[in-house]
Amino acid sequence: MGAKFVVFPELAFTTFFPRHWYEDLNEVDRRFFESTMPSAETQPLFEEAKKLGIGFYIGYAELTQEEGRTRRFNTAILVGPDGAIVGKYRKIHLPGHADHKPEAAFQHLEKKYFEVGNLGFRVWRFMNTITGMLICNDRRWPEAFRVLALQGAEVVALGFNTPSENLSYPEPPALRVHHHLIMAQAMAFQNATWLVETAKCGFEDGYRMFGHSLIVAPTGEIAAKSASEEDEVICFNADIDLAADLKRTMFNFAAHRRPEHYGLIVERVGAEVTPAKGP
Repeated sequence: MGAKFVVFPELAFTTFFPRHWYEDLNEVDRRFFESTMPSAETQPLFEEAKKLGIGFYIGYAELTQEEGRTRRFNTAILVGPDGAIVGKYRKIHLPGHADHKPEAAFQHLEKKYFEVGNLGFRVWRFMNTITGMLICNDRRWPEAFRVLALQGAEVVALGFNTPSENLSYPEPPALRVHHHLIMAQAMAFQNATWLVETAKCGFEDGYRMFGHSLIVAPTGEIAAKSASEEDEVICFNADIDLAADLKRTMFNFAAHRRPEHYGLIVERVGAEVTPAKGP
């Protein structure tokens, strides 16, 4: 299909294991985490991409030793067409819970198995673009996209795994997909960037994932989208300069942003009712 850059899903090398409770973290490390990248098991992917001259983004569970202790992150990397790792991102917005919920149909234990990412939101000069990375739940937080856009991001790559069923409250699957689509379109448009979101789909471990991988243009239009819950490859020839007019006018940050009035965004985590006093 002529693709030069491929985006794989979140935790692409394994099942989405945070849906299961494991008492023994050593078992989790052995079954699901990567202590080196590439490893003997993953090296063939790097070699095949290098042979074909394709760069890629891929998510995996990272096991590392930092600050004198074992640390675990939900991680993604950018790999160049030469097979070299260009950049790394560790997921910052971890959803779910850390406590055991045996009564639940499934669990979402990212807060048990992963730490909050410590590398920040960054961009890299990559394959003649400026590319940033996010993972899954990050797509719901506009701050993440705006920080990438303020660094000149032209492409944002994002792998995700989203179940069709909402663990926290009843929600029709169609509504979950609707939210996914409008978030992707809004984030791409409001930050004048291309957005590539790739999902697992169909049934994994007996649990349904809703898929809907897509490529969104800086105009907010969906350029390509998967059409089923089977394995698919979607492809689009993206014109990076399509965002130029938006960056020059409507979303000219230097001309229109007013950060002196946005302090509350970083000063406060949770919502508090603070009515204004006076007129």
